[in-house]
Amino acid sequence: MADLGYKGVQLPTWDARCIDLKKAAESKTYADELTGIVRESGMEITELSTHLQGQLVAVHPAYNEMFDGFAPDSVKGNPKARTEWAVQQLKYAAKASANLGLNAHATFSGALLWPTMYPWPQRPAGLVEMGFKELAERWMPILNVFDENGVDLCYEIHPGEDIHDGITYERFLEATGNHPRANMLYDPSHYVLQQLDYLQFIDFYHDKIKMFHVKDAEFNPTGKSGVYGGYQDWVNRPGRFRSLGDGHVDFGGIFTKLAQYGYKGWAVLEWECCIKHPEQGAAEGAPFIASHMIRVTDKAFDDFADSGADEAANRKILGI
Repeated sequence: MADLGYKGVQLPTWDARCIDLKKAAESKTYADELTGIVRESGMEITELSTHLQGQLVAVHPAYNEMFDGFAPDSVKGNPKARTEWAVQQLKYAAKASANLGLNAHATFSGALLWPTMYPWPQRPAGLVEMGFKELAERWMPILNVFDENGVDLCYEIHPGEDIHDGITYERFLEATGNHPRANMLYDPSHYVLQQLDYLQFIDFYHDKIKMFHVKDAEFNPTGKSGVYGGYQDWVNRPGRFRSLGDGHVDFGGIFTKLAQYGYKGWAVLEWECCIKHPEQGAAEGAPFIASHMIRVTDKAFDDFADSGADEAANRKILGI
């Protein structure tokens, strides 16, 4: 990956081939060894990810069997034990991130309300409030551990999660008492598929965006299928993920907005495409991202015309 031009890698913590998460949380020596392995390749660890474990913090019973695949055998078929395992995993991730010198972490929120996303039958009064209250109660102990370790917890705003757009993020944030570590991972591909204004999203939430997945997508509705996709395979859905530059995302606009607001994090390629081979996507990804990076100017373009006027001169110009 370094040979392809990448500068860092986001480690998936559920894959033991990449990291022993518990050991990284408990041993600074082991964390330093991991950092050294990556640096030997000319790369950095950008962040850790607990997407699969975060999903298991909150699972609606309708999804028990399908999400059991994310859990170790020891807790499968036992939702309570599975949730406890997931919570502990997130706490390990906070400490491991600190040991690795990282300041942001990627995860999913999980979902208790997702089966009621489309209101049919009508949602009972108080259901949404109760769902976000429960979700916040599950995450508060985790958020507090992240705070103790000086790491921002960044929820990927993603369909299938109870935090899937700006409004649901605000509901969750309010339910946590505006916890300072409850931040965002910004991925425009999921906003294209929802038909959400992903550029204005940055205007609204730029102070909460601490991570950025650079992923492309396209939306091509037809007379037969739209946002919900008709249960079709990815290649046939109107909304589908694409390799960088092959979709509809305005990355020039995104990088401009993030530069405008002083975004300090990494730009991480997340590759998912239903058409292109991953090796081709990987080879094209780093140059694509590099071509969109903006070196923010320290001067205004019209500084050459500055007349150096003082207050007296300004009063004279205004005729006062």
